[in-house]
Amino acid sequence: MELSPAFLKAKCACSTRSLLYYSLMTTVVTLILVGAALLLLETVLPGMIAGIIGFGCLVAGVAVAYVNFDTRTANFVLLAVVVGLTAGTLCWFKFFPGSRFAKMFISQQTVGDMGTEKPELLHQTGAALTPLRPSGTAVINGKRVDVVTEGPFIDRGAPIRVVEVEGVRVVVRAV
Repeated sequence: MELSPAFLKAKCACSTRSLLYYSLMTTVVTLILVGAALLLLETVLPGMIAGIIGFGCLVAGVAVAYVNFDTRTANFVLLAVVVGLTAGTLCWFKFFPGSRFAKMFISQQTVGDMGTEKPELLHQTGAALTPLRPSGTAVINGKRVDVVTEGPFIDRGAPIRVVEVEGVRVVVRAV
């Protein structure tokens, strides 16, 4: 079947120019949607690979729009990508941290709290298990404890008293 010159000049949706237009626009939209999906996945996947590829897809979608369409259409595509990324980022920051999905990825424990503080050791007595120069191990109330001396070295077996507890740091003095 041969195409007539009148058919080629037609401005309807079934002309070959329109089919090419929609095919290219489908490519642009697909690149942008894949890029946005990969950027969304980057927030939960480690490694930055999905984010870099996603950003590349967004740039490629805008570039294909500028190469194949008029400036007005390409500017609209660029504006849509920028507004979409901004709106998506703001919505992500507002709604993601409190969602059920986020609870799978966000730690609910207190950061830095190891539960190793020992305030019950304050003013207790014991004996140096190793030479304390200035740190070592002592036996206090029948338990091995890593300790630090207040100043001078303490010999092995010397009696000691806990004078300070700062988190996991237990400071002792010879009795």
